[in-house]
Amino acid sequence: MSANKQGPGLVESLRLAAVARRFYEQGASKLEIADEFGISRFKVARMLDTARESGIVKVEFHLPAPVDLALSEEVRTAYRLDRVLVLERAAEPESREVARRKIGTLAARLLTEIITPGDVLGLAWARSVNAMTDAIRSLPKCPVVQLCGVQAGMDMRDRSVETVSRVASVSGGQAYPIFGPLVLPDRRTTETLRRQPGIAETFGQFKNLTKAVVSIGAWKPEESTVYDALDEPERIAIAKRGAKAEVSARLFDADGTPMSTGLAHHVLAISAEDLLAVPEVIALGYTAPKAEAIDAVLRSGMVSTLITDAAAAIPLLELAEARPLS
Repeated sequence: MSANKQGPGLVESLRLAAVARRFYEQGASKLEIADEFGISRFKVARMLDTARESGIVKVEFHLPAPVDLALSEEVRTAYRLDRVLVLERAAEPESREVARRKIGTLAARLLTEIITPGDVLGLAWARSVNAMTDAIRSLPKCPVVQLCGVQAGMDMRDRSVETVSRVASVSGGQAYPIFGPLVLPDRRTTETLRRQPGIAETFGQFKNLTKAVVSIGAWKPEESTVYDALDEPERIAIAKRGAKAEVSARLFDADGTPMSTGLAHHVLAISAEDLLAVPEVIALGYTAPKAEAIDAVLRSGMVSTLITDAAAAIPLLELAEARPLS
């Protein structure tokens, strides 16, 4: 076997290491290194590649959060998103509650960095969003707007009114709550409540939203707040029409197209049109059972940032490969 196939010898390895040290550790440009070593900058580039390929140089990333960089970039590229944060795989199997807390903590860290005093922040109800608000310690002053009503029977701490109030108290901005149920018995009741001054004021803020944090639900048992709030016949009827995902009580089919169903007329929630108009939407969606729902919502074009876990990210990549975005 030739020396080349065995890798560089000692002399060449030292030369490669010297070039790599100047570039990676000392910040010299390729042109500067070329002048110092009496070679072309193209030769410098080839030497840097060889140093990495042969293992002389190993590049490691140390992020300030438990994020799987490779998976994050693959999902971001596949769905053409601005950002994707995929939680690192845990060494041992974790409960959904633990995953939710980690997702929430990651979202809190991101939100703290990207919110500005000029923003109007919308928050959907979701346990993952609540986990995020529990982890927020500081936030620039900005209005905080509730995106949907309260699911009946929820513990007070898990209700979206309390979530909005907590974030507004941290921010010091004005809170715009929705004091009303998420799902109502009929269209007339829904329209009556929407006209009430406090709720009407909140709905009026939807057009001003600059950022929103939402959760992605799948149209299946225990994977969507709205699904679990409906009776069985309505769940089945909506499923037969092709519903795959739910965001703030708005439904999407497998292609990411917003769906018009009877549900739209008896929920207190932001419209799909208003959601799609928000400049930056951060979506929290995780676990393997939600992969198809996440895929559907990402196809809608609504989401700019996805925060997820490896359990969802891996099947997401398979779905994107099977049906690439056009």
